[in-house]
Amino acid sequence: MPLNSLLDLELSVSNPDDVIAFWSDLGMATTDGVTLGTLDRPTQLRIKESTYRHVSEMHLGCSDEADLVAMAARLDVLGVRATMTDGVLRCQDPILDHEVIVEVSTQEPITTPDREPLNRPGTRERINQRSRAAMPGATPLPRRVGHVVYGTPDVAASTKFYNEGIGFRISDSIENGVGVFLRCTPDHHNMLLMPAPIPCMNHYALEMDDFDAIGAVGSRIVAERPEASIYGIGRHVLGANLFWYLLDPAGGMFELFADMDQILDDDAWEANERRDDWDPFTIASWEPAMAKMDFFLPADIEQLGAAREAAGR
Repeated sequence: MPLNSLLDLELSVSNPDDVIAFWSDLGMATTDGVTLGTLDRPTQLRIKESTYRHVSEMHLGCSDEADLVAMAARLDVLGVRATMTDGVLRCQDPILDHEVIVEVSTQEPITTPDREPLNRPGTRERINQRSRAAMPGATPLPRRVGHVVYGTPDVAASTKFYNEGIGFRISDSIENGVGVFLRCTPDHHNMLLMPAPIPCMNHYALEMDDFDAIGAVGSRIVAERPEASIYGIGRHVLGANLFWYLLDPAGGMFELFADMDQILDDDAWEANERRDDWDPFTIASWEPAMAKMDFFLPADIEQLGAAREAAGR
């Protein structure tokens, strides 16, 4: 796969200081007051001021400069102009209207967390010791930005741009244009495209170590802002990841996730049983309750549309 990484996202919001303070309080570090990073990857989110909330840049990595040349040629066939300078390709998403930046780069590997010993039927690993997950301690840290989900007025056109132009691979799709999951890493998805009346960000997602880390961070957020919880904790069907969806201080939805399907062999993945009769509204294999409507479309979609129009978008 020529693409090899989702390097970072630039989020534009009306209250950048609040968003930076929120994630800093949850353990993401910033050295310049704008860029938020994790323990292993110092640049994961860049927060910019804007009159409305949206992803303004998506930053990807690829293997070598030949990949950029091939990408520029594919984009030209699609009628999308790209510029390339010093190993960096730039173009504008023709539907979602944010900048896509691709450079020859690889990401730093993620440090593997210590494995928590488990007691399961027939196997007892934690003997004469208390579970660290059950004891008070430091709040678990986000590990990386793993994916982003966009609402698009034309799922088919957006899919063509990212699949045929940029080079994302399709992992799964939901019938009748309900959604397309794409990847640029072994993760089941680094992007999901969903229908929306206007271009918008549905959510961005940060990987956590495990179920307990999701629960600890999500519970801390909800203790301060009960209304922040949108959906979770649960486990998805497509992607199979554990999830909890919440709102950041800008009203943007984000997901805390863990244990996502990994795809290293396309043929082997396609050979797996696929549920062709899958109901697109069966989002999770288990969940505590139905998702709020914010999960499907931002609650402030009309305000976002008005602000986009006022900004000339």
